[in-house]
Amino acid sequence: MSTPSKSVPKSAELKIGDESLELPVVVGTENEVSVDISELREKTGVITLDEGYRNTGSVRSDITFINGEEGILRYRGIPIEQLAEKSNFVETAMLLIFGELPTEDQLSHFRELLSEHEMIHEGMRNSFLGFPSNGHPMPILSAMINTMSCYNADTWDIESDKDIENAAARLLSKIRTVAAYAYRTSRGLPLIYPEPDYSYCRNFLHLMFSSPTHAQDFDPDIVRALSLFLILHADHEQNCSTSTVRMVASAGANLFASCAAGVCALWGPLHGGANVAVIEQLERLHESETSVDQLMEDVKQKKEKLFGFGHGVYKHYDPRAMILRKQAAKVLDKLGLNDPLMDIARRLEEVALNDDYFVSRNLYPNVDFYSGILLRAIGIPTNMYTVMFAIGRMPGWIANWKEVRDSKSRIYRPRQVYMGPTERDYVDRDKR
Repeated sequence: MSTPSKSVPKSAELKIGDESLELPVVVGTENEVSVDISELREKTGVITLDEGYRNTGSVRSDITFINGEEGILRYRGIPIEQLAEKSNFVETAMLLIFGELPTEDQLSHFRELLSEHEMIHEGMRNSFLGFPSNGHPMPILSAMINTMSCYNADTWDIESDKDIENAAARLLSKIRTVAAYAYRTSRGLPLIYPEPDYSYCRNFLHLMFSSPTHAQDFDPDIVRALSLFLILHADHEQNCSTSTVRMVASAGANLFASCAAGVCALWGPLHGGANVAVIEQLERLHESETSVDQLMEDVKQKKEKLFGFGHGVYKHYDPRAMILRKQAAKVLDKLGLNDPLMDIARRLEEVALNDDYFVSRNLYPNVDFYSGILLRAIGIPTNMYTVMFAIGRMPGWIANWKEVRDSKSRIYRPRQVYMGPTERDYVDRDKR
């Protein structure tokens, strides 16, 4: 862990008219420098304006570090490349939620909790029948997570670390059951029960694709690919959905309600739905006479939008995209598939990385660019892509919910700069 630079001042002076105010400077463990404005309004009556919070540090967090300029992503200090190579999803989830890599005994105990809580109440099975057969899985997922809180009311009041461990295991385990049931209900398929002896990812594939009369077998490399996908999506600092979870958590809302809100935020096409847009664009290219070169020229002329390139944080190649690129190729080769979308994706990447227009604008492939191809190879349908993102992101949401709870912070309450009409009188209806 690096030491904050000695050249950074301890305070910053802010001048408002003839008055000046000394604001404390806060330096993170990775030398991120921030100015603490928490007392600005109280002392001056002035607030800051930062629409979209792009320049605002809303929290002090110990969970995830990102350096977008250098393409760095670390969970609790551990590089994502090491976790992708050596870890699995359950172990990574425990790292994010509890702060340290688990011992063998801790990991074994948590896996037992996941198996213990993998079933959902039979009453919830009936709830799936109330949704239209063509309903999107994301609102079903959000609704059913909230419904789970009704059947797990003992998790509302958490008093100890053991309570948090139990609640986290319940939500992590049940979300894959709910997600698979949402898919099967939309296809008119019978619901099947989890297998307690299966690993987390193998069990999810079983719930998705097995039948009541035949338990499908899954190649270990495919199971590993799913685990890798979930690891790479497990947390990503203060993004839209994570900030939503923290906002709701600050009101004292329980874990299930807070994470259900996160699902709703993730459903937005500008957040969790981006990999769907990538696949749809690749499919259009494959089915039309438009060449990759023509698309890229249209992008430059602003006639088309290029999906899966560029990121609000990374100004370099997204480290997760590099990992997924290799994994997607490995899975396709393992399955003996020759997916034309993969060839188109590689050609798009090649053109972008060798064209100054894209390089100068930091338009490098992001995590969404290859994740859809990987999910497609595994057999996950397109309308489930965002659900897969939600399953992967759940450890990060839980960790952030826990951090809010542990900090005992006040309810989040941003200010605004009002730009509407000044005071005016009510006009009677007959005079409008």
